[in-house]
Amino acid sequence: MSEARVAMAIAAHPDDIEFTMAGTLLLLKHASYDIHMWNLANGHCGTAVHDRAEIIRLRTAEAEASARLAGAVIHPPIADDLAIFYEAGLLAQVAAVIREVQPSILLIPSPQDYMEDHTNTCRLAVAAAFARGMRNFETRPPRPPWNGNTVLYHAMPHGLRDGLRRLVQPELYVDISSVLPLKREMLSQHRTQKDWLDLSQGMGSYVAAMEEMSRTVGRMSGRFEHAEGWRRHSNLGFAAPDANPLAQALGAQCWIDPTYERLLSLSANEE
Repeated sequence: MSEARVAMAIAAHPDDIEFTMAGTLLLLKHASYDIHMWNLANGHCGTAVHDRAEIIRLRTAEAEASARLAGAVIHPPIADDLAIFYEAGLLAQVAAVIREVQPSILLIPSPQDYMEDHTNTCRLAVAAAFARGMRNFETRPPRPPWNGNTVLYHAMPHGLRDGLRRLVQPELYVDISSVLPLKREMLSQHRTQKDWLDLSQGMGSYVAAMEEMSRTVGRMSGRFEHAEGWRRHSNLGFAAPDANPLAQALGAQCWIDPTYERLLSLSANEE
């Protein structure tokens, strides 16, 4: 029985998916995948002018507008900003959604990043996917176990560096040049964030920052003008060792760096 063609992107905040994952998600949509988007946090801290209720309303509407452009199913947030913790309650909620969606491709944040909401989202997604088929793991709300294969791909951290400023090298490069205009339009839906990111992080134009990041990843590939980078999570507990549905679905639009593969082989031989 073939795996369902479902891809899900899980990130911390509204606009995180658009920065690092949306190009790949759009290409999977073109490859006949059903796509899902989920920001775990409601974005309530992303403002210097709006009150809590208003900024949540605005950011929810922006995220929904972006998902409509992508043709994606969007799932509601389950936490405040800076309240995404690796704890049992949130884990049970994330596991419930993964069991319900049953993604064969799961796009998630980098394990190394500059802020805890991102890394904790990563941890929750990994553990929830691992528990997807455990009959005695109780989700909230209750959902039956799902034993299908799911392959986890970690996106690049913001700035392409970990919290100690070290460069993170992708394993897979996805050519997003053909969908960059739509990725740009998706990010532009998050209108509340332009002034906030200028003020809080000195980012300047956040759309231009996204494009520069994708251009840099493209240069790292040595072959694409604009790219998103990915690293595969361990297959143990998730899928067969050689499972790589992202590369299979995207074909020539996905390039696997042989240098990265050789490093993995050397590490395995040392063990």
